[in-house]
Amino acid sequence: MAGFLPINAREMRALGWERPDFVYVLGDAYVDHPSFGHAIISRVLERAGYRVAMLPQPDWRDPSSVLEFGEPRLGFLVTGGNMDSMVNHYSVGRHRRRTDAYTPGGATGKRPDYATVVYCNLIRRSFPKIPILIGGIEASLRRLAHYDYWSDSLKRSILLDSQADLLLYGMGERAIVEVADAMNSGLDIHDITFVNGTAYRTRDCSGVVDAITLPSYDELRADRRRYAESFAVQYRNTDPFSARCLIEPYGREFVVQNPPQPPLSTQEMDDVYALPYQDTYHPSYRKAGGVPAIAEVQFSLVSNRGCFGGCSFCALTFHQGRIIQTRSHDSLLAEAARMTQHPDFKGYINDVGGPTADFMQPACPKQAKAGACVDRRCLAPEPCPNLRVTHERYVGLLRKLRAIPGVKKVFIRSGIRFDYALYDKDHTFIRELAEYHTSGQLRLAPEHVCDDVLRVMGKPSNDVYERFVHEFEKASRACGKEQYVVPYLMSSHPGSTMEDAVKLAEFCRDLGYNPEQVSDFYPTPSTVSTCIYYTGLDPRTMKHVYCPTNPHEKAMQRALIQYRDPLNYDLVVEALHRAHREDLIGYGPKCLVRPERPRVRATGAGRGGRAGGSERA
Repeated sequence: MAGFLPINAREMRALGWERPDFVYVLGDAYVDHPSFGHAIISRVLERAGYRVAMLPQPDWRDPSSVLEFGEPRLGFLVTGGNMDSMVNHYSVGRHRRRTDAYTPGGATGKRPDYATVVYCNLIRRSFPKIPILIGGIEASLRRLAHYDYWSDSLKRSILLDSQADLLLYGMGERAIVEVADAMNSGLDIHDITFVNGTAYRTRDCSGVVDAITLPSYDELRADRRRYAESFAVQYRNTDPFSARCLIEPYGREFVVQNPPQPPLSTQEMDDVYALPYQDTYHPSYRKAGGVPAIAEVQFSLVSNRGCFGGCSFCALTFHQGRIIQTRSHDSLLAEAARMTQHPDFKGYINDVGGPTADFMQPACPKQAKAGACVDRRCLAPEPCPNLRVTHERYVGLLRKLRAIPGVKKVFIRSGIRFDYALYDKDHTFIRELAEYHTSGQLRLAPEHVCDDVLRVMGKPSNDVYERFVHEFEKASRACGKEQYVVPYLMSSHPGSTMEDAVKLAEFCRDLGYNPEQVSDFYPTPSTVSTCIYYTGLDPRTMKHVYCPTNPHEKAMQRALIQYRDPLNYDLVVEALHRAHREDLIGYGPKCLVRPERPRVRATGAGRGGRAGGSERA
């Protein structure tokens, strides 16, 4: 297909290729848009002069499915997709999801569980000696030993289970070209041990310099405290300026993680987003109704990478790092102008942001030369004295976007860090957020209201959220709008007792808020919160943290937030008794439920009747 990379041998031959340099095996459908990691990596390789054939969602039950292009000249690239395949497949209650937004028509069952491992082993059956490189979020966050929630076990590095030769972690644009050039020069894949942003397996690590040896896998399995200690070392070695090599022993074999790649410059970011993406899915998917995941990002702008927010339940520190990387205004305005020419563009830019929309520069000037602090957080529980707070660059960008002919409204849906916005002494951003970038409701993520829980989460205290809400509503009134903040809340996060969950329910009661969606804490690989969930220890302090891990307790905490749902009645009453808050069962205005069970039609389990189902994931 014109403009797209080939997805089958017929399309490859039409390009005049005898064989590709790389075959890129994808857990997702092929979408040539820079919000999809495989699109960026394939276009970066194309710019470097390499031929990349895309093999999306091969049938893992059929060994011949990986033979479509024959043996590539240099090797196979494998990614599980834009999401970890297990998060893609299962809710936090381990119930199978009904749709897959990254598959044509939203169909399920088009990729296996643990997709990266399965695809690599499939390739190994037909090509026992071919180099295999793995990357993407699934490989990146499983690069060393990690707790796997779905099997409730500590898994080995994905390098070992997949039989891959090299793992690229993080965003990978610079690393993939360095590796490809080394392979193209004739260097054996097992000798490519020097590229930052990669991990490899070896039987001899005597040549690794300035390295930290982590506890062995056998030690980690035997002692969860040792895993928390190991995770703490990994967490302190995620910054490219200060990180050292990490060595994780597995019997006679070792996994070696090189330090991360340095952050991209603004020019490098601009160059990546200027590549010739088709900005949509491959035309062969039209008959199935397209790929649903494109809808949310097709008319959105990625303005930054990285996050210094430090939320414990987020894996961004391990994947993109804490140093903010941004595109230039010119690059973003040029992309927005192209959007306005798209036949489906209705005048609405859905988002301008990244992991955190209003982070448009490093947290402090020293990060550009020395990186992020190893043992200090930038924002929470209190802002660092060196934190540089300004929205000037972001406000300037939003104003320019609003002025583009054909643009009716610019939304900010990737989320803002409300504490950072509040700490800006100039509240211009809050005022313009209310006047131009919100339509009735502003969605924020305070996550909880109890400061002890928020501290474990890496979030600011609840009074900061309340002060921001006050400022936003004041700004809304000043511009003649009646607008409200809608909070995202999380149940059963480590640190949350049943008493804390009741306080969250009281917050919803006092707000008159009946949330349809609740985020039930989901232990995904390589987050601080997941380490706490597995070990009961906060790796940053090595102090014990209470963790609701029992599915029934998690269901009760979730049900409390949605206490108005009659189907949650029994769980709510049980939770209130457990928390010794029987005063909330009665007829008074502060009561959550009445003493008698409401009459409802039997329609199956309530939303709180199981731990999962509608979490944000």
